[in-house]
Amino acid sequence: METKQQYTTLIKTEAKRLGFLSCGISKAEFLEEEAPRLEKWLSQNMHGEMTYMENHFDKRLDPTKLVEGSKSVISLLLNYFPSKAQNPDSYKISKYAYGTDYHFVIKDKLKDLLHYIREEIGEVHGRAFVDSAPVLDKAWAAKSGLGWMGKHSNLLTQQVGSFYFIAELIVDIELEYDTPVTDHCGTCTACIDACPTDAIVEPYVVDGSKCISYFTIELKNEIPTKFQGKFDDWMFGCDVCQDVCPWNRFSKPHREPLFNPNPEVLTFSKKEWEEITEDVFKKIFRKSPVKRTKFSGLKRNIDFIK
Repeated sequence: METKQQYTTLIKTEAKRLGFLSCGISKAEFLEEEAPRLEKWLSQNMHGEMTYMENHFDKRLDPTKLVEGSKSVISLLLNYFPSKAQNPDSYKISKYAYGTDYHFVIKDKLKDLLHYIREEIGEVHGRAFVDSAPVLDKAWAAKSGLGWMGKHSNLLTQQVGSFYFIAELIVDIELEYDTPVTDHCGTCTACIDACPTDAIVEPYVVDGSKCISYFTIELKNEIPTKFQGKFDDWMFGCDVCQDVCPWNRFSKPHREPLFNPNPEVLTFSKKEWEEITEDVFKKIFRKSPVKRTKFSGLKRNIDFIK
């Protein structure tokens, strides 16, 4: 009979072959430490208009309520750090949105991994998650030893920084579990000091309703005028807290062709973005996460910052 250790090695080896940066596994159980934190964050309205964050509170904290019979949470990281930067005199797009929407890219890899697990191990019940369901990705990745939660509330890893996506497979087999790593932020406050809208209200706590990413992607209404002049030319998302983080000196370019950007994303000038038509928007961002903000949203963002 195969052992938990052999299953675990099989899964981690295949995850690497599929292009994942790393893979960590933890026991599917109630996230005790996260519960009061999430409750407090929601009660202080730090989620702004993202009302979906209030839903499925129990499921967010307990994977066994999400996937029946689940025993293990397999957390995976996929690098998206680009090899080329945007035109420095242009409006900015968050690096994760340069290429094809990560949901599609990662979902396919997760399906392949689950298929492989079933072929090698047998009848395994499981579900794949790419920030599309109430799963606390960063908490699970940290619990699985893939990094620690930085003061900007992103997962950080010593070897590679933080420019990666996090995804999970929740399965009903027992595996060998990893242990969390220690926090290596030390006394550094680079992310807190650099945030253009002071959204990192205290170490490890981000007020989502003040974050540029929230304003440029999630917010459907007008952006509050008190933030005028504070957007640092970001028209979709924001990478400031990650860009200034010393650990991101170790970021290496991804090897995923689907994350390679449309040339226009890197070369367009401010003027070209200001004059963009809906047809051009659809062409450039046909498969991109930027589609989420819609043409009208991108125009609103550009008008707000120009």
